[in-house]
Amino acid sequence: MRERQQLDEAVQAIRKLERDLEDGATLIELGEMEGDESSIREGEATIVAVEKEAASRQVETLLSGEADGFDTYVEVHAGAGGTESQDWANMLQRMYARWAERRKYKVDVVEWTDGEEAGIKGATLLIKGHNAYGWLKTESGVHRLVRISPYDSNARRHTSFASVWVYPVIDDRIEIEIKESDCRIDTYRSSGAGGQHVNTTDSAVRITHNPTGIVVACQQERSQHKNRATAWNMLRARLYEAELKKREEKASAEAAAKTDIGWGHQIRSYVLQPYQLVKDLRTGTQSTDPDEVLDGAIDPFMEASLAQRVYGGAEGVEDID
Repeated sequence: MRERQQLDEAVQAIRKLERDLEDGATLIELGEMEGDESSIREGEATIVAVEKEAASRQVETLLSGEADGFDTYVEVHAGAGGTESQDWANMLQRMYARWAERRKYKVDVVEWTDGEEAGIKGATLLIKGHNAYGWLKTESGVHRLVRISPYDSNARRHTSFASVWVYPVIDDRIEIEIKESDCRIDTYRSSGAGGQHVNTTDSAVRITHNPTGIVVACQQERSQHKNRATAWNMLRARLYEAELKKREEKASAEAAAKTDIGWGHQIRSYVLQPYQLVKDLRTGTQSTDPDEVLDGAIDPFMEASLAQRVYGGAEGVEDID
């Protein structure tokens, strides 16, 4: 039902664009025929609005990854540098919270560690909303701040770092589907204590899962039927455990791949003094209004990095001082 709703919304959005485009063209045509400048301007404004909406919808098509539609966790951690870096980490987590609020997403604080004097050492936000992970997934990396530190009595310029790690919320309820054709089921006589009936009938059950080589066996019940049911449950539990292990190994590999929080690893620089500029070092996207960016206006940066991931783009963008 969720997928159907999303597809329906996409189709309705395209139809609305078509209607608005036709309306705009009609207004311009009528305005030219009747010499009505206001109709022409209204039609042109309508077409400009259609163009902007179409561009936004085009970006949405980039969010087609398997996990893009999921809710997401956003972790922010201060780098070396004490209070200055901890304050910068706090500014970053607020930026993502404000971005989510602009999109009407729900934000929950999962974990929070205060800084020693100000700011935070780290925080984890849970952002809930359609395509939350898809939008934020390219924000993982090191973010650099350059400013005159309010915590420096000599008013010197400081460079601070904080890391951001974004990962999707996955439903832990795993449906384990087992094909009986993938299994070999053996019955045999139980051994050990249990009475004459247990030792003289083929009540014990052993199931071998051929794709994984997992073997389970049960002989605790006198009934083969009960032992078979227990063995299937045991196999499901073993396969579930194996899936969890795979997840943990993958998560560990991703964690090990995270870069150091420092020079040479940043994805974006935010300069507040001596001039004002935010620049993404992967795509070259810039803004000369850091206050607006830090208040959550980061869509242009995310759109550019998403497009680069899909279509390729600027490489080797030079760092800024």
